[in-house]
Amino acid sequence: MKKEEFNITLKDIGLSRQEFADMTGLSYGSVSNWNNDKQPVPAWVKSWLENYIGKKKFDNIREIIKDEV
Repeated sequence: MKKEEFNITLKDIGLSRQEFADMTGLSYGSVSNWNNDKQPVPAWVKSWLENYIGKKKFDNIREIIKDEV
């Protein structure tokens, strides 16, 4: 994942870099320093974001059907 894709994904899901850093236990400086060459976005970030997006969708669906059950 390139930094540009990371930034777009954060924006799409409504998370700031600070919120991402807090949720993952990273310092904001570490997240901000990711770039495409010397300090790339770590490989685990893509799957973390995919899981976060999936959980948000699941929570939304659960909230919708909660009233139906």
